[in-house]
Amino acid sequence: MLSIQTNIASLEAQNFVNINTNFQNNTIEQLSSGYRINSSGDDAAGLATANQYAGTIATLTQGVLNANNSSSTLQIADGGISNISTILNRLQTLATESASSTFAGNRATVNNEYQGLLSEVNRQAASINLNTGGLYNANLTTYVGGGDNQADSQVSVNLSGASNAVDSTALGIQATSVAGGGTGLTGNSVNLSNTATTFLSGSATQNFNFNIATATGNTAVVIGVTGTAGGITGNDVINSLNTSLATYGITASTANNGTLEFGGSTAFSVSTTGAATGAVADTSATGTAVNTSNYNIDSSTALNGSNVAGGAFVGFVGGAGVASSETVSFQNAGGTYSVVLGGAAVNPNNAVDLTTTLQTLNTKLNGTGISAVSNATGTGVSFQSTSSFNVNLTANTTGFVGNLFGSGAATGVNSAVGAVPVTGPSTTASNTGNAIAALSALTTAISNLGLTQGIVGAGENKLNYAVNLAQSQITNFSAAESGIKDANIAQEAANLTKAQVLQQASLAALAQANSAPQAVLSLLKG
Repeated sequence: MLSIQTNIASLEAQNFVNINTNFQNNTIEQLSSGYRINSSGDDAAGLATANQYAGTIATLTQGVLNANNSSSTLQIADGGISNISTILNRLQTLATESASSTFAGNRATVNNEYQGLLSEVNRQAASINLNTGGLYNANLTTYVGGGDNQADSQVSVNLSGASNAVDSTALGIQATSVAGGGTGLTGNSVNLSNTATTFLSGSATQNFNFNIATATGNTAVVIGVTGTAGGITGNDVINSLNTSLATYGITASTANNGTLEFGGSTAFSVSTTGAATGAVADTSATGTAVNTSNYNIDSSTALNGSNVAGGAFVGFVGGAGVASSETVSFQNAGGTYSVVLGGAAVNPNNAVDLTTTLQTLNTKLNGTGISAVSNATGTGVSFQSTSSFNVNLTANTTGFVGNLFGSGAATGVNSAVGAVPVTGPSTTASNTGNAIAALSALTTAISNLGLTQGIVGAGENKLNYAVNLAQSQITNFSAAESGIKDANIAQEAANLTKAQVLQQASLAALAQANSAPQAVLSLLKG
């Protein structure tokens, strides 16, 4: 039907012109932006999914930065721990040097360096925040992302607790020392380390009376220290004593408070009085000491109901016609050793006085690790040992004048039968005890430091693995987002050509459709 009112062909052509124009505009938009989805209307469901991928990618990208920063922090800690390990090696060297009984140097000088290095361990531990309670002495977590839940998105490196700190306190070496150890004299407060003081001025002499245990008895030795007109220093005192004591395996040194002390593996006792002539300052106050570097009976030990008076052994001083004896048994890891002691009226006559008693005891105990030595006052016996042992007393016979352990009363206060353990040794009482104890502590410290370093190293590896996974996830999520959101450039380039052709064709068709009503005029020509 021909009509000039309604041009159906033109309307259809106009519709296709709009469609082709929109097609061309959308294609140009995709080619210009590079995205297939430029508004939610393009693909609402696809855009929501792509946005989730984009959020995950953003989290993972920052997570990689977090992990790299954490790895750098652990590498700093690792370097600090390695340096502390080097310091511990030096501490071991110093302790080993001081632990030798033949060391001829000044242990105080060695200990000064040792204590300085302990302070340096603390400083470096604090610098890397791995001191006790430090910032990194904790369970360190790094948020990397990429997991199904929060826990799976984090990497933990647990450096919490004292066992993972690397300062001297946490490593158990803060109280160690390689200074010469020993036993101090009772009541002594004379500070030999005071450089402002000189000792034994006016050529005064101060004597030290030693009783030293030997395999066959007791050796009494008097060691004298003689001053000069102007006095001598504390170091001079120590050197003089050590020159004289070297033969007996005993070493003199100064304690932490500067007072005189004696140490050694040999059982001994020592006493001193004031200088023979008037000196401005003695090297030690009047006092006594028993070497407690080994086990020693002391006044707190009860023997079968009787208190031991300072480990004193009065011995048998039996008078004429007195026939009494007592058996003393010693037991340690090596076995049981019995000694029968009797006075003048007993055969054998082996405990008449202190000298013969000591000879009897040490001859019998030779090779057992147990020694008997005169106590510091020279009135009785102290027993010492390099290992734990028990003392066992058998029943006494009656009527003896001397008492085996105790006050020397005429009756047998120690007549009951039973074994009694002696007190334990002080590890710092020998001249090498401090250093040996330090070596033991350092061995443990190095092991513990290695465990912490292992955790740090494992943490670095965990973070590196986490970074590798996160980077892989970033790649895969980016590919997934691209598949949804990015435009297919080749396809859209072809679509642009198509859209341009269609638009031109639809415009040409519209022009023809618009000119069609003019054909009606030909019907009106007459």
